[in-house]
Order: sequence, then structure tokens, then C-alpha cells
Amino acid sequence: MGSGDDTLGSVASSRVVLVADAHLGDASPSLEAAFHAFLDAVPDLGDELLINGDLFDFWFEYRSVVPRRHFGTVVRLMELRRRGVPITLVGGNHDRWGGDFLRRDLGISFYGGEAELTLAGRRAFVAHGDGLTEQRRSAKLLHRLTRHPVTIGLFRAIHPDVGFWIADKLSGHLADNNGHATRDRAALAQAEYARSLFTRRPELSLVILAHTHRPALDCLPGGRAYVNPGAWVDGFRYAVITKSEVELKTFEP
Repeated sequence: MGSGDDTLGSVASSRVVLVADAHLGDASPSLEAAFHAFLDAVPDLGDELLINGDLFDFWFEYRSVVPRRHFGTVVRLMELRRRGVPITLVGGNHDRWGGDFLRRDLGISFYGGEAELTLAGRRAFVAHGDGLTEQRRSAKLLHRLTRHPVTIGLFRAIHPDVGFWIADKLSGHLADNNGHATRDRAALAQAEYARSLFTRRPELSLVILAHTHRPALDCLPGGRAYVNPGAWVDGFRYAVITKSEVELKTFEP
């Protein structure tokens, strides 16, 4: 099922709000403000929040340092948890390096790779999508390199100011599906991957991916569905999952 953490979790809810690819830190101040308004509105939109990767354009968790540029978002995530809304974050190719701060201090269920969850009573396979259907060999190599424990350990040894400078320089390379044609091919490959996974895993009701910035909703017999909510950064896109349906939506700040 692709590389990453194959983790089984449970999310009990009736309406799950799904969002991906906000790329905060690289997005404009107006887009970030709109995302903060979205977080404030989540309790009116659903019961739970699932963020499927690349919430941040770069996130790396040090033992005693929190990225300053994401402080405003962190505060709003904490406030959302205090309002009783469960949050699950599945890391993407820009922000898979989370850990104890997200889990313990914020109370977020964090998965560095793919996960299997129960969403609105439905069995779901959730992955950001990087490394599953890459269109270039260089992207596959980058995917393996950035997940390797040695790479992570070496990066953690660098001063955070230097580390984030390096990450800013490499951000475009982490976005390994750049280009309209490449993303279109990746979107088609994701749909094929989902259909194949449904064939191999008849117990699954949902396959949830992101990464391509291409919204997709493929409803199959038996109430099964493949969904990619599209990118928040491209038009404030999100989705809502219930027991009986999935809807692609656009947020209006």
C-alpha cells in the first residue's frame, strides 16, 4: 500500500470535514487568514477535522522548538481542540515530520504516513498520495530520501534557522508534481490506484488522497467512494464525509 506508517486508528463522528494542501507558510497572508476563518467555522461544518497533508509548506518538529511562522495556525488548532473537535493530521511531503508536539501538546492524532481510520462509520484508507503514483523517478527517489531515518536525524542536528532556510530553498523540489500536465497524469493515476485498492481491499468504504491539487469524487457501487478534496490553496476547497455521502465544497470566508 505504499511506504509510510500503516496505522489503524478510529475516528467516531457523523460529519468529517476533510481538507488538504493549504501550504501555510508559503501561501499569501490573505489565504492564511481565510484558512484561520475556516478553522473557526469547522464546528459548524462538521464534528471532526481530517487534514490530509501539506497543511504547512514546511513543518519539522524539533525537541524544543516550534516553528514561529506557524504560531497563529497552531493557536487556532489548539482552540479547535478545546472546543471539543477531534483533529487528525496525515502528513504530506511537506509536513510529515511531526510528532510529540502535535500529539501531546495539541492533542492531534498525527500519522507521518498513510493510515486506516473509521470516518463517519466508514472504513477509510487515508494517504496524502506522495510516493503512491509519482510520475517521475526523481520524485520517487525524493520521497524515499525525505522519509529515511538518517536524513531526518541529520536534519534535526542542524540549527532550526538553517534548517528552515534549506527547506525554503528546496520547497519547489518537495512539490514533486508541479505542472498542469504532470498533475493531470497524477490525478488519473490516483483514481486508478483507488479502484485497484478497492478491488484488493473489499472491506474499505473510502479511499482518501490529496497531493495532486485536483479535486476528485468517484462514487462506486455499494456506497464506496474515492475522494480527493483538491487543494485549499487553489480556491478554498474542502469536502464533507457522512455515513451516506461525500460532498466536495468551497469555503466562503
